[in-house]
Amino acid sequence: MKLAGVFALFAVVLPAFADHTAGYDGIKVLRIPTGNSTARLDSLIESLDLSVWTHASRPNSHIDVEVPKDVYKIFTSSVGKILKEEGVTYPIEVMHEDLGVSIRKESEGLVKADEFTIQAGLANQAWFNNYHTYDDHLTWLNDMVATFPNNAKIVSSGTSVSGRDIKGINIFGSSGSGTKPAVIWHGTVHAREWISSMTVEYLAYSLLNNYANSTEIKGYVDKYDFYIFPIVNPDGFVYTQTSTRLWRKNRQSPPSGSTCYGRDINRNWNNGWAQTNGASTNPCADDYKGAAAADAPETRGLAAFIDARAKSSAGAKMYIDWHSYSQLFMFPYGYSCTKVATDNAELGRLASGFATAVRALYGTRYTTGPICTTIYAASGSSTDYAYDVSKVKYSFAAELRDTGSNGFVLPASQIRPSGEETWAGVKYLLANMA
Repeated sequence: MKLAGVFALFAVVLPAFADHTAGYDGIKVLRIPTGNSTARLDSLIESLDLSVWTHASRPNSHIDVEVPKDVYKIFTSSVGKILKEEGVTYPIEVMHEDLGVSIRKESEGLVKADEFTIQAGLANQAWFNNYHTYDDHLTWLNDMVATFPNNAKIVSSGTSVSGRDIKGINIFGSSGSGTKPAVIWHGTVHAREWISSMTVEYLAYSLLNNYANSTEIKGYVDKYDFYIFPIVNPDGFVYTQTSTRLWRKNRQSPPSGSTCYGRDINRNWNNGWAQTNGASTNPCADDYKGAAAADAPETRGLAAFIDARAKSSAGAKMYIDWHSYSQLFMFPYGYSCTKVATDNAELGRLASGFATAVRALYGTRYTTGPICTTIYAASGSSTDYAYDVSKVKYSFAAELRDTGSNGFVLPASQIRPSGEETWAGVKYLLANMA
């Protein structure tokens, strides 16, 4: 397939998505206001073994939780009692009436046996009309390099637990690869966050497609070497497409004494890993930090890649870890709510500028601030590692669309708007980094 000058066809691979909705039919996703009752609500959720999408990070926040129909009545009754006793008057919101239906709707473009055409120029934005299989993401990266051979090449940060290549694209300017400060972006570290892979690819596409016709974009590409990894958790991502749509971690084998798979590879980096808060020591938890720092091969490879760029003669200028959801643009620190980054004022200014640029396009509002005080404590994160260990000054973590109407199951119709508004924010950062 070529993206420029010719037509190209993507055949949708049906079997890859055959079972990823299994077990979700009839499940509601509810947003529960917490008031000061977080501990009681957490205890109730744990007793019913419910899957949580977002935890309350502070009083008067909320918890987004999956509620199967067989426990719906007892759960909502118990929640109502707790909230009444705590004086919470905000209503419970229904994010998904039937999660299975929402997941199938999210994947409509994947399960139809249609082919769609991508052609030169803006028309190849058709890629951003749908979510895609893992194999098609790899094909897309290869085809971008084939279409723009003078400005792009494939790079790798190593392999996953299952031996899948962690593939990225290096975008460079007129002086060639490896000669300019690095800008490094990661997507889909958490497997269920599909919008992050598509948004990161939109950024790569925008850099390459505009290099020849925009002096602004040519200036950025000539000034920096971009290393863009749309899917840094390939095993987990494939698992969300073949088995369990809302899987988060990698697919590492259980540690001794457990039957639960996976490490959260954004709690596994060797920086603040030993903290007692900000990650779980329970192998069955979504935020399980691993048996040791960097015991996930994905983490080791990604860290080595960042360190190599940072220690090179060209150095590294920016790192962003792209996630969803909540519409946040954050900076260090995650492992401490009291420690202040040396560059806090400048990082805050840039984050605010990013949010303003994003909002100008479609009105999407982002909240900005340090990770720990903006969302929650997160120890062993890549953003803190890049800032503290690799010394990448402009290190950020983003949570993309939305703020809870759809959560992780974001309709495909929002892929392109997410890409466009994020591109506006990124251009602000590239224009205003010192």
